[in-house]
Amino acid sequence: MSRKYFGTDGVRGRVGQSPITPDFVMRLGYAAGRVLLGRSEMPAGERPAVLIGKDTRLSGYMLESALEAGFSAAGVEVCLVGPLPTPAVAYLTRALRLQAGIVISASHNPYYDNGIKFFSAQGTKLPDEVECAIELGIDEPMVCAAPAELGRVRRIEDARGRYIEFCKSTFPNDQDLRGLKIVVDCAHGAAYHIAPSVFHELGAEVVTIGVQPNGLNINDAVGATAPKTLCEAVVANRADLGIALDGDADRLQMVDAEGNLYDGDQLLYAIVRSRARIAPVKGVVGTLMSNLALEHALGALGIPFARAAVGDRYVVEMLNERGWCYGGENSGHILVLDRHTTGDGIVAALQVLAAFRQSGGNLKALLGGLVLYPQKLINVPVVHGFSWKDHPVINAALANTEMRLAGRGRVLLRASGTEPLLRVMVEGDDAAEVFDAAEKLAAVVGSVA
Repeated sequence: MSRKYFGTDGVRGRVGQSPITPDFVMRLGYAAGRVLLGRSEMPAGERPAVLIGKDTRLSGYMLESALEAGFSAAGVEVCLVGPLPTPAVAYLTRALRLQAGIVISASHNPYYDNGIKFFSAQGTKLPDEVECAIELGIDEPMVCAAPAELGRVRRIEDARGRYIEFCKSTFPNDQDLRGLKIVVDCAHGAAYHIAPSVFHELGAEVVTIGVQPNGLNINDAVGATAPKTLCEAVVANRADLGIALDGDADRLQMVDAEGNLYDGDQLLYAIVRSRARIAPVKGVVGTLMSNLALEHALGALGIPFARAAVGDRYVVEMLNERGWCYGGENSGHILVLDRHTTGDGIVAALQVLAAFRQSGGNLKALLGGLVLYPQKLINVPVVHGFSWKDHPVINAALANTEMRLAGRGRVLLRASGTEPLLRVMVEGDDAAEVFDAAEKLAAVVGSVA
């Protein structure tokens, strides 16, 4: 079935506008609770339990209360952890043997957006069929459980410490970060009280950015989506490296001592290339947005590369189908499945740092000559539900652009799964031509959208 509320990463939108309203979120919690009750095989006298975490948006308090009420009304137990990275919720859900994890976050979006995303008991994004089952129940009447069968709510006080120790456990036991000065940008988001501790406890001298959330400043000119601040801070502090996370800490960008920025494609390659020196790598999964240079560089190492639909959930699905371990998106979602079940900015940074230590401490050298092809991405606002795939004007412009590149590049149009945008991407071997082609194609889309 086509999904009405769920996008590629849960339910997301502007706070106060459908669907991110208290009444909808309460019904979402109730519907999810009923689905869990129907699918869980619990011992007699026990109920399913879920974990609810959030980022630092002011609206998180309101939505947390609404979700809590919905799950409780359905008869599901609730564990609250407060502000915590998305991958921390995935980890704790699995570690505590709970039936689901829920994150209240709009990831890299501004504070006035928010969203709800779900994790399974295994710490992975919910399968499409489960999300569809939840959707079917959202518009059904709420029938509150009997008073004696309502779900209880409790707070897990040591969630932060548990996750910090988990992150540290993914770094080699025979290595440390002593002697490194690292600037860590937490985007005023969910990792503000976690990421600095992880790197400091492993021995690094840590300079922090974006660790003073006020409910309104998440992702505001800081973090993985605004890395200029980090680039400048690394140079100004004469640091060895910089690490930028987004609002819910599942994305990663890094900066070297010279202020050069490295995106998800480059960091994924650095990890894979380092691991390939130790043991054969079966293959790597990227997305339709992954840079063509990454595919070519992996091919030169004899490592197969496959492209999934955009969205880290689809990368994970393809990795599991093929029995592979490494994947990611150029936006900074990086999957290392022998370390975590989902994309984790802190864990991914630690894998890069492990390779950094093994290589003698040169981030640029980890790339082994990988140079990304020029790529231009333009987000074109469209009305909700805009049917672009069959639009004759857009199709004609797309065909003309592909003909112009003549096999020397790629063109991709795709609708955002989280915002009313059509993403126009052009990639090729000539920067000037790529930028010009992208601007012209985006202008055509904008004129009819």
